[in-house]
Amino acid sequence: MSLDIKQSHIIYISVGSNVDKEKHTKAGLQGMYHAFGELTLSSVFESESVGFEGNNFYNLVIKTSTTLSIAQVCSVLKRIEQDNKRQRGEQKFAPRTLDLDLLLYDYQVTSQPIELPRPEVLYNAFVLKPLAEIAADEVHPIVNKNYANLWQAYDKSQQKLWAINFNWSPTVT
Repeated sequence: MSLDIKQSHIIYISVGSNVDKEKHTKAGLQGMYHAFGELTLSSVFESESVGFEGNNFYNLVIKTSTTLSIAQVCSVLKRIEQDNKRQRGEQKFAPRTLDLDLLLYDYQVTSQPIELPRPEVLYNAFVLKPLAEIAADEVHPIVNKNYANLWQAYDKSQQKLWAINFNWSPTVT
């Protein structure tokens, strides 16, 4: 008799909101806690909108583990976004209640069902800085540099962001 033991995967997810941002950021964290269990959170950073005129964003990155596939994780994240009234339109850059993006799934490099690692890891300060905070020594599987070094080399004049006070603790139900 064989036991079907599912392998656990380390995943990193970016969290962003610029519509009722404290409420939706906390609701998104709660949804991910219910879906994945224990979460490791970066600091929460506030930044100006990139690509459109809009309210400032709250951004952070979380680390967790899962036995779900990449496609299943993406499905869970979409459901949590929908639960928070995320509107998906024709515009790529627009205000959003909640934006959850799978950034890394172990050290996988893939283009299907989504591109991993997510390209914005290397060019958006609001993704790279929080990722470097909680995964400093982890190595980007394509450029072969750790996230601390990538953040150190990043041109910080491109995008401004600043840490904010933000408190969240999971509600166990």
